[in-house]
Amino acid sequence: MKLAISSSTGTPDTKFSARFGRCAYFLIVDEGADNWEKISNPAVNTQGGAGTQVVQFLADLGVEAVISGRYGPNAYDALAAAGINAYLANSGTPRQLVDQAQSGSLSLATGPSGEGMHHRGGRGGRGGRR
Repeated sequence: MKLAISSSTGTPDTKFSARFGRCAYFLIVDEGADNWEKISNPAVNTQGGAGTQVVQFLADLGVEAVISGRYGPNAYDALAAAGINAYLANSGTPRQLVDQAQSGSLSLATGPSGEGMHHRGGRGGRGGRR
């Protein structure tokens, strides 16, 4: 299975990033292999919709599952529509998280695990319509 793990540094032995759509890098690895590919997140600086853009990018790479700490509602819906499993992690390095996914100790997300992050200002913190 081809996995993508959110990362701040792009190295498999430093702490993963809990941010899915806005992480700096993704580490791509085939389960059972030790060939890590560091890929810059093309949506890290987008104004909105980073999660859905990242899902399309990862789907185009053939990713079958992702590991991160938070998935906003739009990202989660896009992952589900693309058939990409979303694993939840609290801590660890990407290398440790792959081991946990292989052993079955990571939980699959059953819904969004974080708020959508694209409304970070300009609306008095409400982030919605009135």
